[in-house]
Amino acid sequence: MGKIVLRLDRVMADRKISLKELSEKVGRSNVNLSKIKTGKISAIRFSTLEAICEALNCQPGDILEYVRDSEE
Repeated sequence: MGKIVLRLDRVMADRKISLKELSEKVGRSNVNLSKIKTGKISAIRFSTLEAICEALNCQPGDILEYVRDSEE
């Protein structure tokens, strides 16, 4: 079975936005966004995902990726 990999760090780098700036735009703490950025979460609220996508002008698929076990 594969897993979902978070690519928030990649999207943030492409948009040249810091964690602090994203935190301010999204209205979530640096700590929470840092956990999402590093993939150290097991769930994400749709409201948080929507706010991130709005702030970064991206789609959920830009941030979330399904990786099969053999593809890692």
